[in-house]
Amino acid sequence: MTKIIDIHPHILTDDTTNYPYNPLGGIRSDWSAERPFTIAQYISEMEAAGVSKAAMVQSATTYGYDNSYAADSVCANADRFAGIYTIDVAAPDAVQVINRLREQRMAGLRLFGAGSTVQSDGRWMIAPETYPVWELMADIDMPVCIQTTRIGLPVVEEILERFPEVKIVLDHLGRPDLTDGAPYTNAGPLWALSRFSNLYLKVTPRTFDLSEKAPATPDTFFPKLVSEYGANRIAWGSNFPANEGSLKDLVDQGHRCFASLSESDRAEIWAGTAEKLYPMLADEVSVEEETVE
Repeated sequence: MTKIIDIHPHILTDDTTNYPYNPLGGIRSDWSAERPFTIAQYISEMEAAGVSKAAMVQSATTYGYDNSYAADSVCANADRFAGIYTIDVAAPDAVQVINRLREQRMAGLRLFGAGSTVQSDGRWMIAPETYPVWELMADIDMPVCIQTTRIGLPVVEEILERFPEVKIVLDHLGRPDLTDGAPYTNAGPLWALSRFSNLYLKVTPRTFDLSEKAPATPDTFFPKLVSEYGANRIAWGSNFPANEGSLKDLVDQGHRCFASLSESDRAEIWAGTAEKLYPMLADEVSVEEETVE
């Protein structure tokens, strides 16, 4: 049976008294209003889909920098969840905030540069006031996810060059252009970044959808992706419930799209890379690894 770890689900609650909405940019994402799923509902979905563990990603388009609901839910289910939280990295107390969140099973940081409700090249991510956070990420070996599109890839490149000891995880592969089909010349910016060994890719249903639109095909795209980056730098995330369909539907789509890959490559993408990025999701984690210094 395939071991599956989800490194990109979101959860929400209708308890706006304890967990008020405060989306980044002041605009709430459509999906969060149309398909809200609580932690209890996600657990039911993951059990039906055969997902064993997950890195719960803060819904910045719902709660902004208030990670309370994600953190409370992760800590209440510590046997199967870790947290990927979003903070204001330019704030004077950013390092202190991260250290507090580490006590709430923070396994990674997420920066929201460009996406459904915010469009920015993300240059704020490397303003001088953010350097203490980047230095902390290097010191504690904590990965940083970056949500962006093609407009933000030059900034991602600068981050990779400036902070080579920090693992960067590119959400949705940076939404590459696959409309030309194999050999995917239009996705040149994605291939160019493969030279950075500290860059990891998060494959989600957004990528699957792009690969299934002719002339692109999963059987030509995913082998090229693995050849460029290696399966040990690629991990799967459901983007549930931002993507429509049940979690099982999204897992089944992944099985279809990965069908041309070797069994060992599939194992890395479904779980192996996730365990390397977020050791607290591995089956055996020592007390030392979870201790906050």
